[in-house]
Amino acid sequence: MNISSIVVKTIPKFLDEVVASLKNTPECDYHMHDEAGHIIITIEGSGVEEELKKLRVIEAIPHVITADMQMAYSEDELDAHMEVIANGDAVPKMLNDDDLDPRDIVYNGDLKKKDLEGFTKRFNETKR
Repeated sequence: MNISSIVVKTIPKFLDEVVASLKNTPECDYHMHDEAGHIIITIEGSGVEEELKKLRVIEAIPHVITADMQMAYSEDELDAHMEVIANGDAVPKMLNDDDLDPRDIVYNGDLKKKDLEGFTKRFNETKR
């Protein structure tokens, strides 16, 4: 299950109309808005594809200027990452090697965008 928060933007002149449309669509759950035309909603889906379909419906509501995903939660994705962490070594083997010269450690870049399971496997296979 995926849950994402969306900030919808409209102009104040159409705020009540857009809020009413959002409250009446089954595609989202309305939460709050301000008088400047910012509206907070959430959408749910079994996956990203379903969420994107719902987002397209929201974007098509008359007088919606933008509808941007702000935060997303994916239960399956979190479970997969937790399994990798639980089943992997907390510290790569090479970092426990007292004979390793620090100059031989290969920098593998930013971990935020890496496949953690593949990265850990390649990192542990490094012979240096």
